[in-house]
Amino acid sequence: MTDPVNRTILLLDIERFSHRDDVEQAYLRRMLYDITDRALHSAGIDETLRLRADRGDSVMELIDANASVTALLRALLTKVPAELRAVNRMASRSAQIRLRGVVAGGFVAIDEHAGWVGSDLNHACRLLDAEVLRDALRERADDFALCVSDALYAGVVRHDHPGVPADGFHRVSVASKNGPLTAWLYGPVPGTAADEASGTALGTGADHGETGEGKAPGGSGDRPAPLPAPEGRRGTPVPGPCFHGPVTIGGGTVHGDQNNLTGNRITGDIHLGGGRRRERGEGA
Repeated sequence: MTDPVNRTILLLDIERFSHRDDVEQAYLRRMLYDITDRALHSAGIDETLRLRADRGDSVMELIDANASVTALLRALLTKVPAELRAVNRMASRSAQIRLRGVVAGGFVAIDEHAGWVGSDLNHACRLLDAEVLRDALRERADDFALCVSDALYAGVVRHDHPGVPADGFHRVSVASKNGPLTAWLYGPVPGTAADEASGTALGTGADHGETGEGKAPGGSGDRPAPLPAPEGRRGTPVPGPCFHGPVTIGGGTVHGDQNNLTGNRITGDIHLGGGRRRERGEGA
């Protein structure tokens, strides 16, 4: 295994790749490679400055640490969305390509099987598979969703370089086997628009799953919506059932008139355990 070397890590993944047939998958892979190459070339990163690993529905790039990360981010925020729009404009519905992307940094080694090894790479892969990133792409009309690692945000993004607006990135928390990971999502966090409209703020680290809490009652998978309260003066008890004549409850016989606390009315006398008590006009 080689010594670990500091690299910029770029991951790009095709949405809903496994839902396509073999012909469509082959086409989508060609588009993924073409879009990736054009974006990297526009950032001044040629083949001599990067290593590529094929993962079927995704591509992984290890980029030389001397290459400009700012130029890479600028290309991802401008070139990639433009390329996706151009490709999808001419493609059929089943051949539309939408991408999730992650940019991170860290030390990566290469083993004797040409495999890549490193905890920083593992963290980047977990960000790529995060629900918040999947939901972000699902909710957007745009065809690209990007997030960066916390270290890359602190080192590059927060300094607000031209073409890389710091205020366009929002902090999110991603669950992992080793605890939560902090990342920065470009564009709105999933669910915030609806929550802000209803006056509820969505905190980082919230569950962004497809059937999370907080949906309106009566939706798919939710409890039925509660019945509306009867009209009437505020604070008036809801009318309950009325009983007339003797009623036996647990062996006791009810007679006389009786209004209970919930608004139910019982007519007749009350006989409990053999004793008899007249309720009308008497204290409880």
